[in-house]
Amino acid sequence: MAMTDTAAQPGGWVDPYRDFNFKLLINNITNGHFTRVTGLGVKVDAIAYREAGDNSIVRAIPGRTTYLPATLWYGATSSTEAWDWLQTALTGKVSRRNVSIVLLDAAGSTEVTRWNLMNAWPSGWTSESLDAMSREILLHSLVIAYEGLELEPGSGGGA
Repeated sequence: MAMTDTAAQPGGWVDPYRDFNFKLLINNITNGHFTRVTGLGVKVDAIAYREAGDNSIVRAIPGRTTYLPATLWYGATSSTEAWDWLQTALTGKVSRRNVSIVLLDAAGSTEVTRWNLMNAWPSGWTSESLDAMSREILLHSLVIAYEGLELEPGSGGGA
């Protein structure tokens, strides 16, 4: 996507993006009840080796790529969509879906970046504690595994 006039000039100051305006798409359908996403990441193992003829230096080459599980937090409601998706995985019939985490600008109107998680499926679920003395919203978390991660710059430019 093309950058707008709000893009920083080379050497200019750019405010970092804020983390509170995002939406979650599952199979390109907005699923707006998620409140937090944690754990998103990728890791490439480094394989050490000694170069032939020069055993004094240890070099490294890229090895296996691992996509770290992402945890999606959401307020408990009567919706069973996340629970039903997990149930398919518990039966061994994984329903893989494409998930996009879309970061919006501070006004919440323009997409500034997007992370696409390919072939995602639920690998865990937890609920926060029930507490009769609390007035907090009950949160559940859905852990998802995925097989690929893409970063797609948006059109929003600065924060």
